Amino acid sequence: VVCGAIIGSFIALAKLSKFKIISLPATIYIEFLRGTPMLVQVFIVFFGTTALLGLDISALICGTIALVINSSAYIAEIIRAGINAVDKGQTEAAQCLGLNYSKTMIHIILPQAFKNILPALGNEFVTLIKESSIISTIGVGEIMFNAQVVQGITFDPFTPLIIAACMYFVLTFSLSRLMSLIEGRLKASD
Repeated sequence: VVCGAIIGSFIALAKLSKFKIISLPATIYIEFLRGTPMLVQVFIVFFGTTALLGLDISALICGTIALVINSSAYIAEIIRAGINAVDKGQTEAAQCLGLNYSKTMIHIILPQAFKNILPALGNEFVTLIKESSIISTIGVGEIMFNAQVVQGITFDPFTPLIIAACMYFVLTFSLSRLMSLIEGRLKASD
């Protein structure tokens, strides 16, 4: 999530660039990743690193890379929308005060955009936790993979899935409450 947010921030700024040579690749990156299933992306990273690049990378690292790449595209769009939601008058006022583009972004636009995007960013984090179950298809021992292993050992198809669902719920519910707390603290300054 953290890596996806960092990469997504740069991609969002690239997409907002006035120069087509910068904004076009960012747009293609975002549209391709948002337009293809996560499972396909996981397989491309997993099999592509071996077949195309000749690297021997573990399934865990391949799965992590796929999650980061996928998350970065969605977060880039969230950040871009947040930046665009800030009133243009803010930029004009900063320019009148003599701030350049980077200082305007860092000190004026991004703090306001962050406040606007926090709910969507929290939703993306929760979604990413749930989507991490997809990397079990390449043999990564995460919650769903381990539930399937227990199913095979105990011949109980139901109980391991209930336990896995409870674990995902605890993770996502905790993150949702944390995001609500942060949002509440930021709203207090309004």
